[in-house]
Amino acid sequence: MTPAMAVATLGGVGRLRPAPGSWGSLVVLPAALLGPTACLALAAAATLAGWWAVSALPAADSDPGWIVVDEAAGMLLALAALPAGAGWFWVGLAFLLFRAFDILKPWPVSWADGLPGATGVMLDDILAGAMAGAALLALAAWGA
Repeated sequence: MTPAMAVATLGGVGRLRPAPGSWGSLVVLPAALLGPTACLALAAAATLAGWWAVSALPAADSDPGWIVVDEAAGMLLALAALPAGAGWFWVGLAFLLFRAFDILKPWPVSWADGLPGATGVMLDDILAGAMAGAALLALAAWGA
């Protein structure tokens, strides 16, 4: 496995079936234990590494299901919105919100999904993660 393929598939997680995107999101959930700052740093690292990996893999331009580093980056961004010590209910809610935004692709996620190359592959999930994070922050402020 090439380094770019290892990054794009998160070490092969993208080959799991069914629903490789959900597996790619699930694998980073333990990062919530590290707190929001660490999740934000990991999201940035996954985004940069993912953009590099997708750029290095010509087959990745069409965003095949086996690429899951984008899901990991978006999920980590959503987790960064959780306060330190958030319970597993909130982590589960972050997962559900992120996957909903990623699958349903409301605007601007749908817009980003149509962009070419690595930018489109990565940006739609980053926006889905940001939207999930914003929803989590709103729910927490509302007192849910």
